[in-house]
Amino acid sequence: MFVIAMAAFGAEEDDALCKMLGMPEFPLLSKDGDIIIGGAFSIHSQISKPSLSFTDIPEPLTCTRINFREFRFAHTMMFAIEEINKSSSLLPNISIGYKIFDSCGSTLPSVRAVMGLMNQQEKTLGKTCSSQSSVHAIVGASESSSTIVMLQTSGIFHIPVISHFATCACLSNRKEYSSFFRTIPSDYYQSRALAKMVKHFGWTWVGTVRSDNDYGNNGMATFIAAAGQEGVCIEYSEAISRTDSRDKVAKVVRVIREGTAKVLVAFLAQSEMNILLEEAVRQNLTGLQWVGSESWITAGYLATKTYSGILTGSLGFTIKKTKIPGLQEFLLQVSPFQNPQNSVLREFWEEAFDCSFQPSLNVPKQCSGSEKLKDIDNPFTDVSELRISNNVYKAVYAVAYAIHNMLKCGEMVNQSCNRRDKLEPKHILTHLQDVNFTLHSGESVYFDENGDPAATYELVNWQRNKKGDTLFVTVGSYDASLPKGNPFTMNGINITWAADSIKKPQSVCSESCSPGFRQAVIKGKPICCFSCISCAAGEISNSNNSAECTRCSLEYWSNENHSQCVPKVIEFLSYEETMGAVLATFSLFGASLTTVVFFVFLWFRQTPLVKASNSGLSFLLLFSLSLCFLCSLTFIGRPSVWSCMLRHTAFGITFALCMSCILAKTVAVVIAFKAKRPAPRVPQCSAPFQRISVFTCTSLQVVVCVLWLTLAPPVPYKNVAYSAEKIILECDLGSPIGFWVVLGYIGLLAVLCFIFAFLARKLPDNFNEAKFITFSMLIFCAVWITFIPAYVSSPGKFTVAVEIFAILASSFGLLFCIFAPKCYILVLKPERNTKKHMMGRN
Repeated sequence: MFVIAMAAFGAEEDDALCKMLGMPEFPLLSKDGDIIIGGAFSIHSQISKPSLSFTDIPEPLTCTRINFREFRFAHTMMFAIEEINKSSSLLPNISIGYKIFDSCGSTLPSVRAVMGLMNQQEKTLGKTCSSQSSVHAIVGASESSSTIVMLQTSGIFHIPVISHFATCACLSNRKEYSSFFRTIPSDYYQSRALAKMVKHFGWTWVGTVRSDNDYGNNGMATFIAAAGQEGVCIEYSEAISRTDSRDKVAKVVRVIREGTAKVLVAFLAQSEMNILLEEAVRQNLTGLQWVGSESWITAGYLATKTYSGILTGSLGFTIKKTKIPGLQEFLLQVSPFQNPQNSVLREFWEEAFDCSFQPSLNVPKQCSGSEKLKDIDNPFTDVSELRISNNVYKAVYAVAYAIHNMLKCGEMVNQSCNRRDKLEPKHILTHLQDVNFTLHSGESVYFDENGDPAATYELVNWQRNKKGDTLFVTVGSYDASLPKGNPFTMNGINITWAADSIKKPQSVCSESCSPGFRQAVIKGKPICCFSCISCAAGEISNSNNSAECTRCSLEYWSNENHSQCVPKVIEFLSYEETMGAVLATFSLFGASLTTVVFFVFLWFRQTPLVKASNSGLSFLLLFSLSLCFLCSLTFIGRPSVWSCMLRHTAFGITFALCMSCILAKTVAVVIAFKAKRPAPRVPQCSAPFQRISVFTCTSLQVVVCVLWLTLAPPVPYKNVAYSAEKIILECDLGSPIGFWVVLGYIGLLAVLCFIFAFLARKLPDNFNEAKFITFSMLIFCAVWITFIPAYVSSPGKFTVAVEIFAILASSFGLLFCIFAPKCYILVLKPERNTKKHMMGRN
């Protein structure tokens, strides 16, 4: 450490080291007091570069170009101290003095400043470094890097350092910087606030530029990490330093110009911002939306016509603006006559009024010292944006309250404090951690365990008024103490965008994927660069830039645009569609035709042909055929609990009745014609036996159906497995065994009918009913044999259609094969309808 090193040197080496650092013998601004507060501000913004030959002692560092804003910070500190000294309630019998040094915004001058603050620098001491610090606390510095090097020296002696402008998150490390406090929030919060703000406006493709120091590097690293979590990608990330060559800065500006990002996040200190803007003007860098850090976003001196074309519409977070009563009057009283020997006051005056106290050809105007600061517009006297100045004000008051609490000053007005002969900085450090007070403005001041204040920001926007002047308009806020989901809010004020554009600029690597599409990362590029791929069938995305498509639930399907799930089409055989209407028509036609045949037979019931055909069974067969035609109607329409139970049981019972009638007729024919003549009447052919056999065969089917409906009845079922796009509404068989037993029993009856009819195929030609029954059974069996594979393989509603077709085909086959020849004779050939003809006698 420098202090330790200087203590180890002898007098000659001591002088040499002080000369190398350019250490001043006296502070720039000072005042005596019982307690001394040190200050380190970047009063000058440029620093010389001494040649390093390594053979001679380097020339002292020289700081030039006074910074009016920082000079105001220094005088704000002086104002706060004067205000405290006049207070009768805060340190009533204690006077506070100050020593203010220039850190020049650089690390080496900052070392010079902290050493000057810590050591007694009076000629009478022979420039010997003192073991006792001359200040009890230090306010400063304005840069993170400068503050760090100061802490590396002052921290050894536990001298509290309270910064008003050092925002590096690294300074919150209590193990490394145990004596550090600040009145400005850490960049840990600002960087995250910037990331959320960028995401809020939909800028997912941005460029970044930062100061190449602790402030810029740490702040930008935090921003990039937070931006990645928000889904924001960085196209390029450049770094500059105020000591960089013009060529290097020009190269950075070219990278910014050639980039495709329309938003530039500038995490820059004021010095780097200055050189970047100078080069940006030279290269005519326009059309970018600037997003700035608190270091420069409210710097009034940048809001000039030179830079307004570049920076208008800029957005950035800064601390809350406030007012400090009496500060402006204090600043307007500054004059070189206050301390004629003070060179910095004379320098300030010369730059403020563009004059010189010494006659000069370069500056024709000579300063009188009687000029009025209120007559000029100057950042030094501009108190319209008191943000950082208020931090200085709070830092001084924090030290005062810590000392007030440490000395146990009374709460009563003019009550004395307990004076101490030796006031140690480390004691003040302990009490600083516990301060908690409220300023006249109502703002509370306290520090957390890391020495940081509460993190609250205002989002400001650079806007122009009617006169063309730039204003810093608050358009939003960020409060880190709020729940994580909602720390960033907008207040509804219209925002001015880059280059006074009415429309918000778009800064994306790839255009948004509309609903119905998903993002697909392009290989080798950041995640913000993607292609849009349509969602697959059955999947949707209902928002822009969806990373994944969402699959619809089982009963829903994607619409044509794949933007929402809609109920699947429910498919069943209905009367409204063509196929259902055609089948229903044939069903009604078959039933009607059967009814016509029934009435024909009824009309000719006394004729030999009808009597020979066993009129009782014929009427029962026609009735059952009518039911067979009509039962097919139960298969059409939306399946319900009752329709599902009815359709299969009605089908099974009606066809069983039909087959029973045909079986009884066939058996009667065979027995009648196989008997030896003349023979007595065969009992088996009697009508009661036929009716009993029909009843018995049908009853067996009824029993099977009752068991089926009792144990596992058919129920409506939504089949979503067959088709992904639609729901097949069908009747679940409940028990497939029950269905196949019903169908098998009908098949058994049909096979028996076919066997008996085959045995009677050689009966007399004039009575050929057995032959026609044989044909009808052949058709019936052929239909139902082909039905089985067609039924199993048919999809959806076609399964039902196949079953209806089999019912109708077999019913029409029975009707035409058995009754068509008889109707032909009854209606068209009545001469054949005689007993003689029936007996085969010519």
